[in-house]
Amino acid sequence: MTERHAPPSSAVRHPVEGTEARKRVAIGSSIGATIETYDFIGFGVAAALYFNTVFFPADDPLSGTLLSFATLGIGFAVRPLGGIIGGYLGDRIGRKPVLVGSLLLMGIATVLIGLLPTYAQVGVWAGILLVVVRVVQGLAFGAEWGGAILMTFEHAPWRRRGLYTGITQAGFPVGLLLANIAFLVSVPLGDQWAWRVPFLLSAVLIAVGIVIRLKVEESPEFEDLKAEGEVSKNPLLEVVRDDWRNIVRAFFLRMTETAGYAVTITFVVSYLTSEELSDRTTTLTATMIAAAIGVAATVFWGSLTDRFGRRPVYLAGTIITALWGVPLFWLVNTGSAIAIVAAFVVSYAVCQNMLAGVQGAWFSELFAARTRTTGASLAYQLSAVVSGFTPLVATALFAGFGWIGPALLITVYGVCGVIATVLTRETWGAAEKAAVDEIARATARPVPAPTS
Repeated sequence: MTERHAPPSSAVRHPVEGTEARKRVAIGSSIGATIETYDFIGFGVAAALYFNTVFFPADDPLSGTLLSFATLGIGFAVRPLGGIIGGYLGDRIGRKPVLVGSLLLMGIATVLIGLLPTYAQVGVWAGILLVVVRVVQGLAFGAEWGGAILMTFEHAPWRRRGLYTGITQAGFPVGLLLANIAFLVSVPLGDQWAWRVPFLLSAVLIAVGIVIRLKVEESPEFEDLKAEGEVSKNPLLEVVRDDWRNIVRAFFLRMTETAGYAVTITFVVSYLTSEELSDRTTTLTATMIAAAIGVAATVFWGSLTDRFGRRPVYLAGTIITALWGVPLFWLVNTGSAIAIVAAFVVSYAVCQNMLAGVQGAWFSELFAARTRTTGASLAYQLSAVVSGFTPLVATALFAGFGWIGPALLITVYGVCGVIATVLTRETWGAAEKAAVDEIARATARPVPAPTS
């Protein structure tokens, strides 16, 4: 069994209460995550609503949808490579350079999407160019998560790491909300500009994000490792050799969340449009409401783990996901706007956010500080390969079996998560809390005697 990783020894330099910059780092990481998610998830919205006809032949809608989702999946497929590169650099040269570099790379790729020619203009080259920039997006997004979460985690108070990493994770629903607002507002611009403007607007967000991230302090735990000469020479080799079991466990934990999202949100958005159950405005509005609620929900679920532990909260989320597939399609098949909104809220604010809110703290605690970015990033991003092609699989299942196919696919992912949760150790139970309390007492500064 993998060893339990104790809190870092540098208690005086990085006290139990966290660093003075803890709130600034959490908010800065969250803002960066918001921007990257706006860019990456915006592609998913566009793929579901526009890209099947813009970049691929419009005379076969189902084939266009399959190709559009395949392009979406390619971005997810290269995320593990981005996670490996970002994790390796994060453990070797620091978390901060990775944060800045990944954001800049993502911004360039996203703006280029808004400038691409369409299939009507250049034929098959449109799809090829779309794939190229999507690959760059995937690399950048793969490098992003580990750096943002680890910066927050390692600055945060030990007793409230669930809350603080939940704040960073909340940047993702904020990004989803902004992306959907942008696409909703751009609908009146017509099919040629409705999808371009949201990507072009990313340039403004990227500029703001770069300024914020340049002001964020480096992780204190990484600085301690560097000062003590304990920086890993090959963090990828080390974590795969010593912690491969935790990589596998975290992979399946994450797969339930991200692949479940790919069906319950990404596929369902396309399903509602193709089956004429809802117009684009209603669908985008439902997604926006769910994302808005999800911002608070993610922070709430993260903070809940500080009180009850990481595993109980995650287990509840995976069980709900396993049971949600069929009821989800019962609701959306009514075509009722209220039912569709309710379906999106449960899918996102409960099923997805309950899991995402836990992952920042739990995944970070599974790995030692010297290989933490590599291990957490690798597990987190490997699951993206599955989730990236899940809308494609869900579309194929729908073509063969109707809505029950993708509904049962959600159940399969949920069951995988339940099993993985049971097999993964608790990292914030009674023993860990007692150990932190002991360190807090041992490192507490004595109160000076009052002077006369």
